[in-house]
Amino acid sequence: MLNGVQNKIIASLSDFPEISDELLAEITKKINLTEDINQTLTSLTKLSPETIIQHFAKILDLKIITSDDLALYPVCQDISLKFILHHKVIPLDVSEGNIHLITSIPYDTYPEKAIAMASGKAVEICLATADFISHALDKINDDDASIAEISDQIEQDHTIEDDTDIDRLTNIASEAPIVRLVNVLVARAMEVQASDIHIEPFEQRLRIRYRIDGVLHEMEAPPLHSAAAIISRIKIMAKLNIAERRLPQDGRIQMRSHGHQIDLRISTVPSLFGESVVMRILDKEQLNLDFKTLGFGESNTQKFNSLIHCPHGIILVTGPTGSGKTTTLYSALASLNSTDKKIMTVEDPVEYQLDGIMQMQVKPTIGLDFAQALRAIVRQDPDIIMIGEMRDYETASIAIQSALTGHLVFSTLHTNDAGSAITRLLDMGVDDYLITSTIAGIIAQRLVRTLCPACKVSFAPSAELISEFKLNAFGYKDPALYKPTGCDACNESGYKGRTVILEQMELNDSLRKQIIAHSDGASLQAQSQGMRSMREDGIDKALAGITSLEEVINATKDN
Repeated sequence: MLNGVQNKIIASLSDFPEISDELLAEITKKINLTEDINQTLTSLTKLSPETIIQHFAKILDLKIITSDDLALYPVCQDISLKFILHHKVIPLDVSEGNIHLITSIPYDTYPEKAIAMASGKAVEICLATADFISHALDKINDDDASIAEISDQIEQDHTIEDDTDIDRLTNIASEAPIVRLVNVLVARAMEVQASDIHIEPFEQRLRIRYRIDGVLHEMEAPPLHSAAAIISRIKIMAKLNIAERRLPQDGRIQMRSHGHQIDLRISTVPSLFGESVVMRILDKEQLNLDFKTLGFGESNTQKFNSLIHCPHGIILVTGPTGSGKTTTLYSALASLNSTDKKIMTVEDPVEYQLDGIMQMQVKPTIGLDFAQALRAIVRQDPDIIMIGEMRDYETASIAIQSALTGHLVFSTLHTNDAGSAITRLLDMGVDDYLITSTIAGIIAQRLVRTLCPACKVSFAPSAELISEFKLNAFGYKDPALYKPTGCDACNESGYKGRTVILEQMELNDSLRKQIIAHSDGASLQAQSQGMRSMREDGIDKALAGITSLEEVINATKDN
């Protein structure tokens, strides 16, 4: 049953010239079913959210709130954060007897009545778009309260004596202090551009660590007694089973923080003193799929662009976990993405959603592994296929058959260098003649930290360094190296951000003969004519002041 406000809005929709009588009838029918006017107008018309809110304001004689209005008044403290977040409203404490309630759905009268009853104040409805309210709620959640202040509030409001009481844990995990604490943990990670959040319970303490530029840093942590509630909150958000603590679980959370829509990839594993949780932060707005920006450099970019425009074959990207392999593959797919090509991927998991590319996530629990998914994909008539990882002979075999039948295939392997990728395929049982006829090229890469431009300092390398690393061979008249010092801009680390160092191997006749002879990875590396090694690429970046020689040595010491 529609209320009076909804009926008044519906009756006014004929004011829009773009809404015909037939469309109005369709809109009315859908609103009668869903009672959601905003969503109905957005889906059935070309009206923008701003236009819809302006129309509501005109018809209902309500004020539209701006950012300046928000800055004038505090959020009413009498109303729980849980209620505010659930109903997506913002109650502003305008005076002792008056609250301005900001909403994008003025026909939902429940929040107005509930807040009036809870506060004992008069409530005046004001309007803003859903996006405006969402951004404002982000700021309310991610305020300047310290972890310690929020933890004190948790301790005052709730004493968690029995962390096996699932119903009580669920209730506490949904209360404002825990919600706020988890949001602040994520917000702090976003501020320092962390890639992961580690939540680790020990016997006497709870440890919080952020991975920043590939290195873990310990941060301010809440007390141990809040661990169960924090982990339960994260599991609820990720739609995991909070009662299951004996088995690992994986999930995903979509949320907004600092104005960004982010994905959090959640992994929980049981440990001696509780569950350990790692939250991988995937911020699509920070994803850069430009080869030069990633650190390929002009020469490597030209070589890689030439490689990925092969009509068919297999291109492998190798390196350890966390070396940026998936980002490199995404960059290649983004470069090739066009309306005349069908691109499909099989991933575990899908890290970023790419527009125009069909992406499939494997689900081993229901029998959908890489091989099964790949068999299905090749029947979808793709031009380009990306396989998240070649893990076994079956997957590699299907990839090779796909390349032989005219597909361009991208995939990854976990090997230390480009040459070792060949021996890894041979170890899987792939025939040598199939490798030589399908592999177009192999890239091996690592990530190294980039020096903070605000505080890096140059120094003249010693004669021993020049000789050991052949620094005179890189074309610099007076080779200089750079070292980190540390400043406020880089949190005293001396580094800010990361870049890739890589080597590219393209198969030639000499390499093919070595592969047929089952030569080891080192021999294949040596036979790769004209290939600049990963260490040489890193040293070149060190001489250019992009990174330090120590970073290059640490990243390539196993090569």
